[in-house]
Amino acid sequence: MRKKESKLVVTFHTTADAMAMEKTCKEKNAPGRLIPVPRAISAGCGLAWCAALEEREAILSVMGEAGIESEALHECMV
Repeated sequence: MRKKESKLVVTFHTTADAMAMEKTCKEKNAPGRLIPVPRAISAGCGLAWCAALEEREAILSVMGEAGIESEALHECMV
């Protein structure tokens, strides 16, 4: 089992947005991975993007360039 760490968790309104995020981040070699939304967070879709807290600006930049809209950004233990 992985040790829990504080991470940036980006939630989305739809699964399509989450899948677009995964595709875009892979294409641009952006950090992070798709995860199920943690129980502590309520979200419109069941998927979220998880990355290190230090990667916040990089993730926001990738989302802005691709026109991907997030529901919310959270800092939580994952």
